[in-house]
Amino acid sequence: MKKFVSGMLAAVMALSLAACSGNTDTSSAAQDSQAATSEGSASQATIKIGGIGPTTGGNAQYGNAVKNGEKLAVDEINAAAGYTVFELQFEDDESDPETALNAYNALKDWGMQVLVGPVTSDPSLNVASKCVDDNMFMLTPSASAEDVALTGSNIFQMCFTDPNQGVVSANYIKDNNLGSNIGIIYDSSDPYSTGIYTAFMAEAQQLGLNIVVSDASFQADNKSDLSVQVQNCQDAGADLVFLPIYYNEASQVLIAADRIGYDPVFFGCDGMDGILGVEGFDTSLADGLMMLCPFSAFGEDETTTTFVNAYKAAYNDETPNQFAADAYDCVYAIYQALQDGAISADMSSSEMCDALTSAFTTMSFDGTTGVGQTWDENGMISKEPKVYTIESGAYVLAD
Repeated sequence: MKKFVSGMLAAVMALSLAACSGNTDTSSAAQDSQAATSEGSASQATIKIGGIGPTTGGNAQYGNAVKNGEKLAVDEINAAAGYTVFELQFEDDESDPETALNAYNALKDWGMQVLVGPVTSDPSLNVASKCVDDNMFMLTPSASAEDVALTGSNIFQMCFTDPNQGVVSANYIKDNNLGSNIGIIYDSSDPYSTGIYTAFMAEAQQLGLNIVVSDASFQADNKSDLSVQVQNCQDAGADLVFLPIYYNEASQVLIAADRIGYDPVFFGCDGMDGILGVEGFDTSLADGLMMLCPFSAFGEDETTTTFVNAYKAAYNDETPNQFAADAYDCVYAIYQALQDGAISADMSSSEMCDALTSAFTTMSFDGTTGVGQTWDENGMISKEPKVYTIESGAYVLAD
């Protein structure tokens, strides 16, 4: 699948470059791809993929990245096939659970057969319940709350679960002696943040890590100024601050720490991805920040560079984050199930749900966010965690 994705990207990029230059003599790879699928393609039915995520509001950077990743994959697959394999419709949920339900209902009315989304955990929990009732296959690229997948057997995640991130983070900090005194700043009103926090605390106690501040929390309605929480960590002598929070709030933490000359190790999880794109934020303050993340756009392997180049070409030289990569992988994983014969476009959404549920629990998938990715019977993914350090505005894989 890894070679297949890279080959398809190469063919699609060749087609795009030829179109931009006005040259109709496309590459042999693209011609072969078109020739192999053109015969009878007009009679091929189309699979309707729905997407849900915040394209406006405070989490719009996540939602737009997911939308772009899904669209790029759909466009590539359709271009290489020579006909419309997938049709994508994406609805804005503003990261709000009730708005997400409205978006889901709109997609159902449109004829959605499979859902890739939502993006964040609270909306996903609401929508997952509806998907179980309707027997609609749901694959979320980035909603990492454990309860999302546990809602039903047809709910799957492309991202790590929150408990997994908490456990892996605690072990990495312990194994690499990153801090003697640990403070934690988290959002007690957010299931993503509290899920990671709870698992981290339990694992840290098992490992004997010294937690000096465990109650420096905030909530959604008082997160614009986190200087008190930062001061608490400094006063307690924390030389590492664990941040299971999103990038906007993390930027506030780093700004507050800089104001008082506080320079511990800051360690976050995948919600940190995007901090270099916060409007008005001095990205030099993020130097040294560590985070658990399944993907870096700065990777040098062929799969990563091919995806990043295609993404930049499609979206005005914008660098993709792991939300875009996970969403891109979601579409290609569904396409693998189609290629393997597990699903067909003439299936109802319920029939496709049953077929995809069976396929995902038995297949192995190679994508941009990992090789040999598999799912258990609960829809939770297994793939290699990676830790990155931000250095001079780039993600560098930690030892």
